[in-house]
Amino acid sequence: MPAVDKLLLEEALQDSPQTRSLLSVFEEDAGTLTDYTNQLLQTMQRVYGAQNEMCLATQQLSRQLLAYEKQNFALGKGDEEVISTLQYFASAIDELNVLHTELAKHLADNMVLPLIQFREKDLTEVSTLKDLFLIASNEHDLSMAKYSRLPKRRENEKVKSEVAKEVASSRRKQHLSSLQYYCALNALQYRKRIAMLDPILGYAEGQISFLKKGSELFSKKMDGVLSSMSSMNQRIQGELDAEAESMRISQRELLSVNDSVYVPDYDVASPNINRNLIQKAGYLNMRSKTGLVTTSWERLYFFTQGGNLMCQHRGEVAGGLIQDLDNCSVMAVDCEDRRYCFQITSPSGKSNIILQAEGKREYEEWISAINNISRQIYLTDNPEAVAIRLNQTALQAVTPITSFEKKTETAQSSESIKVTAPQRESSATEEPLHEFEPEQLIAPGTPIQFDIVLPAMEFQDQNRSSRRTNPFGESENKDGSAADEGLLLQQLFAVRFLGSMAVKSDSTNKVIFEAMRQVLAARAIHNIFRMTESHLMVNSKNIRLIDPQTQVTRISFDIDNITQFAAHQENRRLVGFVFSTPEASGEASLSVYVLESNTEGEKICNAINLAKGIAAAQEDPEALALLRSSVPLSNDGKFMLLNEQTEENGLIDGKEEPESEA
Repeated sequence: MPAVDKLLLEEALQDSPQTRSLLSVFEEDAGTLTDYTNQLLQTMQRVYGAQNEMCLATQQLSRQLLAYEKQNFALGKGDEEVISTLQYFASAIDELNVLHTELAKHLADNMVLPLIQFREKDLTEVSTLKDLFLIASNEHDLSMAKYSRLPKRRENEKVKSEVAKEVASSRRKQHLSSLQYYCALNALQYRKRIAMLDPILGYAEGQISFLKKGSELFSKKMDGVLSSMSSMNQRIQGELDAEAESMRISQRELLSVNDSVYVPDYDVASPNINRNLIQKAGYLNMRSKTGLVTTSWERLYFFTQGGNLMCQHRGEVAGGLIQDLDNCSVMAVDCEDRRYCFQITSPSGKSNIILQAEGKREYEEWISAINNISRQIYLTDNPEAVAIRLNQTALQAVTPITSFEKKTETAQSSESIKVTAPQRESSATEEPLHEFEPEQLIAPGTPIQFDIVLPAMEFQDQNRSSRRTNPFGESENKDGSAADEGLLLQQLFAVRFLGSMAVKSDSTNKVIFEAMRQVLAARAIHNIFRMTESHLMVNSKNIRLIDPQTQVTRISFDIDNITQFAAHQENRRLVGFVFSTPEASGEASLSVYVLESNTEGEKICNAINLAKGIAAAQEDPEALALLRSSVPLSNDGKFMLLNEQTEENGLIDGKEEPESEA
């Protein structure tokens, strides 16, 4: 006999969508079995009713045959033979009626009763356990939602302990109810076969017993079938007993585990984190917008499939695509005072997903897995070995590797506004005639600075009672708007500072690509995902990083001291530049600054290139006049119009830029 499909009791605690999907198949099977059992029972009751009617009919027939003698026929001569014959047949029918009565009783006891018992006992038990399982599952979901809403900043250990106990209790209750429900569904696969065979066996035995006196040959033919059916019935019963014992043993073993498996985030003190994962699956809370300012959180099952992040609701057969993880970035975020939140941002920066993990280990492993997938490690022949090697040596970054190692061709520079005055060529298009080793560009072991200044809100907290002083010596530049007046170019970009480091050479823009690689690799190794938002102001005098909230200038770079600038050739949102700082010894120190923009980094490079051209043209009045005449200006003649850039970069932080002026 073919093997019987069954639910794995070991997967009851995880309660994954795959298990729920398989459970729905068993539930559908149970529902179909219930409908069929009701129909079969109605049919068998009809057969039993017909057999009872047959008994009454034969009894009535015997009486009618005997009543023939009592009839006063006008022409009754010669009826003596008929009367005696009818009396004989009446006696035979009375004997046959005894057999019909025995057959009716046999059908009631061996055909109808077993099916009624199967319906009232087994099918009703499955239905009751299903209701208990759904109630326990809903209680677990409510307790998990309550636990997920525990505040992170004002944490109350007593409340947290009570909620954790509530989660553990509901989870244990759900585990117990699911085990009982799964066992009942597994046993039903055996019992339904017995329930279908028993009534037919009873019906056949009754019919053979009824017909055996008049049909010896027919009886001999059915003896073998009945013997085979009886043997099969006994064998199935034996298999059911063995499977029931095995399920009882498994249930005891699964319920004997440590209670810590029911407690969320039980290993928060020393979690065992695997940072070499190339695939991950589990439940996460996903943040969704429900209105202009309102949000909701939904607990869903997420899993990775190749380079895709998939989401699956309970009971669904397959998951749906949520995000393509290739070249995506992931970072930890603070969101609505919830713990263990992280954000996945698409390569274009236009879409992001905020998710919340259940515990610290899940939180760290999800971030590491998405980082590994974003590097497209899963496309290699041995992705696990590659992930281990990359995480140990940090030779790769979270985003695609710079073209320095791939030795691709020089990136073509975007078209810039043509000027007739002498203009210095953009360093983004300059390439040396020979290749440089990384050690020739950046000294090994060079420290990396991951932030320029502290966020403005932290400065306000530190100096709330007195005048704020900038620890890096920059001024607030309240007259910045006045200082910018009269400048021909003013272009604003939304950027995030990734890091800066000292370099040895500025003779090639590949020093920028190497710095990008090292900065991103260091962030991946140390799990530094927080970045401070800034506004990058580019004009013909300097470029400045401005705090978007306080409008305070964090740092400023003279345009003349920027010797190289370039955008990443694959991750278009990365841009960097080399800044030369004069030293007292007469030499200059070189540093590379790496930024991530909301738009293409090539636009920032074009703006810097144009700013350097304007700065060079301003030294020659004739060249400046030619420049003004060659490009469109605003009505007042103060600004250059960059329509293409403005249309593509029209919104920064949700606020529209003024007109299309740069």
